[in-house]
Amino acid sequence: MITTSEKEIAILREGGRRLARHVKELSEMVAPGIPVKALEARALEMVARDGDIPAFLHHKERGDTKGYPSSLCVSVNDVIVHSPASESNYTIKDGDIVCLDFGIKHEGLYTDHATTVIAGKGAKEDYHLIAATQEALNAGIAEARLGNTTGHIGYAVEQIAKRCGYGYPKNLSGHGVGKAVHEKPNVPNFGKQGEGEKLVEGMVIAIEPMFCRGSGELYVDADGYSYRTKDGSRTAHCEHTVIITKEGPEVLTRL
Repeated sequence: MITTSEKEIAILREGGRRLARHVKELSEMVAPGIPVKALEARALEMVARDGDIPAFLHHKERGDTKGYPSSLCVSVNDVIVHSPASESNYTIKDGDIVCLDFGIKHEGLYTDHATTVIAGKGAKEDYHLIAATQEALNAGIAEARLGNTTGHIGYAVEQIAKRCGYGYPKNLSGHGVGKAVHEKPNVPNFGKQGEGEKLVEGMVIAIEPMFCRGSGELYVDADGYSYRTKDGSRTAHCEHTVIITKEGPEVLTRL
């Protein structure tokens, strides 16, 4: 989405604030003994209370006839993204690394946001992984400026993965957002400065680094949605929706 409409920007800002509040509350719920389905139920309650629509529920990508079955993605340990909370019978355990990925539609416009947290007491290596993924998100956002390209963002993210020794998937990326859940351009987590699509004023994108402690090679689980690491390594995923402005990147999904 590209917009210079003050009305649309105001809607995106409000939707982003609401989504940030939801993700914060959900992340605070993550604890040993919590069923993943309880997070889905709470996500639906919060969105309904505000009069908004869960962005992912029933969303269809190209070739999909069923639609996504959940409002919330809860991806645990070696699952990096897209695990439907509504279909999970898993109960969170102490030390689990848990990614929450959520989106809403507020007054017709979409925002997307993800964070990764640890249930209870986690391993030092997992905290390092999450911190590096958050650092990469911040670095990618810093490059989301007029005159740069999606390659600048991907390059910034990739440099942190390489410095820290983490793998990252090549077949998943950030994306445009706003009028739909997923729009052009693709915003990869690797690349070269100056390559890719030029960033222009009013462009709305979701930047979402995904790191793992292994190779970064993935497969799709039997549920048809969850992306798991082939080597069983643990993962982290962080995401913000950002609008490109003359003054620099504005993070919409932040309180």
